[in-house]
Amino acid sequence: MNQPTTTSGFLGGLARRLVADGLLSESAARELQTKAIKEQRPFVAVVVESTRVAAHELAHVASQEFGMPLLDLSVIDIDLALIHGLSEKVLKKAHAVPIYARGKKIFVAVSDPLNLQALDEIKFASGSQTEPVLVEEDKLARALESALRVLAQADMSGGDADLENLELSDTEAEASGNDVGKDGADDAPIVRYINKVLVDAINQGASDVHFEPYEKTYRIRYRRDGELKTIAQPPVGQGVRLAARLKVMSRMDLAEKRVPQDGRIKLNLSRNKAIDFRVSTCPTLFGEKICARILDATQAQMGIDALGYEPEQKAAYLKALNQPQGMILVTGPTGSGKTVSLYTGLNILNTDDINISTAEDPAEINLPGVNQVNVNPKQGLTFAAALKAFLRQDPDVIMVGEIRDLETAEIAIKAAQTGHLVMSTLHTNDAPQTIVRLMNMGVPAYNIASTLSLVIAQRLARKLCRVCKRPAQIPRPELIRQGFTEAELDDPDTQIMEAVGCDQCENSGYKGRTGVYQVMPFSDAMGRIIMEDGNVRDIQDQAQAEGVANLRQSALRKVRSGAIDLLQANACTVGD
Repeated sequence: MNQPTTTSGFLGGLARRLVADGLLSESAARELQTKAIKEQRPFVAVVVESTRVAAHELAHVASQEFGMPLLDLSVIDIDLALIHGLSEKVLKKAHAVPIYARGKKIFVAVSDPLNLQALDEIKFASGSQTEPVLVEEDKLARALESALRVLAQADMSGGDADLENLELSDTEAEASGNDVGKDGADDAPIVRYINKVLVDAINQGASDVHFEPYEKTYRIRYRRDGELKTIAQPPVGQGVRLAARLKVMSRMDLAEKRVPQDGRIKLNLSRNKAIDFRVSTCPTLFGEKICARILDATQAQMGIDALGYEPEQKAAYLKALNQPQGMILVTGPTGSGKTVSLYTGLNILNTDDINISTAEDPAEINLPGVNQVNVNPKQGLTFAAALKAFLRQDPDVIMVGEIRDLETAEIAIKAAQTGHLVMSTLHTNDAPQTIVRLMNMGVPAYNIASTLSLVIAQRLARKLCRVCKRPAQIPRPELIRQGFTEAELDDPDTQIMEAVGCDQCENSGYKGRTGVYQVMPFSDAMGRIIMEDGNVRDIQDQAQAEGVANLRQSALRKVRSGAIDLLQANACTVGD
């Protein structure tokens, strides 16, 4: 998409100009051009994403190279009527945004002068003539994000008044319909309010919504990019009604307020899109605290490149996924992205010729083509019981939500030894400690040595805002103390940046998150170490000898690339 007819070996006009101006090395230009062609994405977008050339520099070069005037998109009021006339698919495919019309001609913002397909897509969809306007890639990306949000809001509600009818799928509405109508018109404001809070959470990219009652106040908070922020403080007297409404939507026992409950909400945003919420209640001193986690299936479809793996880490993960048998373990604290890593792997393996079964507590993301089971210990459906059932279902790949006990570990290892690929999670600080944790659970060393293929330890770090980040002025001795080497600091590609804050990141200096990983293939040498009763330190030393970066080293590598700052590196690898 949006690429000139060229091969990866021949540098296109813009790539050649960037090399001539000294903004990119020839090898880097070829690498980025090849990536753009392979991924069918605009070359400009790939260059800006790599952070090797700033968006404004790239735009000025493109303007000079192709003789196109450069427009500052941030000062333009986009004509929303033009956006409503298009679809989400057209905008994403075109990687362009119509901004205003003059007569029968629509002016379209593009960041790549060679993006002629964008003009054709919008011309075909709108029935109008189109004219390209060159803008900076980062500003185009934000405008495109806003345009898609406008379309989503229009599609999900068709007007604010329809928020009352947004909340439930047909089956859930039928199951809880008697409770919904108890108070008649009196419930309408609560219904609308809850729906608006949930929809806004989705639109703002929150991962969790917290409803918290206190003695004299009530607050609602969103967690975005790992940070909690208060977004509303409704009257404390409405807390009981808010909790009741959420419990009805989640199909919980409305009368039970003394013990925690778990439920699920399926919110239909449009005919083709629905978002699930995993809802949990907890009785507190002044009422029920409720947490709703947003489960967006699109996270598992982002692709492995979007998760933040370094090239050699990605290669090790893909190699383990392509093995016909063995065990892959992902470890890290709650909220570190383990589920997304596992589901990304499952999505890669999810083809017609592979039978995949998962046992989870509960299944967080619905993945068509995968046989997913929610464990229910109260009814006897434990992880171990589900695993035993899977082995009679002719599986190729088995995913266990978490290895919690020796019985589950033994069955999982048996499955890995008998021709199945097994994926699961554990809660440990890093990859070497995962091996010792299995031994402490009672798994024999020879079973670990014969089945374990790969261990991934991970954390999530907040990414620096691309718009406002700036070079950090940190004394060299302090950088050495933090863990950088002299050679790394002398590397011309090292860009140690710091957060500033602007309108685009709401003055936080950060926008989005990226993964920090320790990807440790389990080698024969590590197997010999555990067979000889080696400890964590022995395994860590062997991993370092084999070139496996620990979490701290991986975090500092992202600091050097300018993706995160030293503060985030310290926050996500404390104690490592």
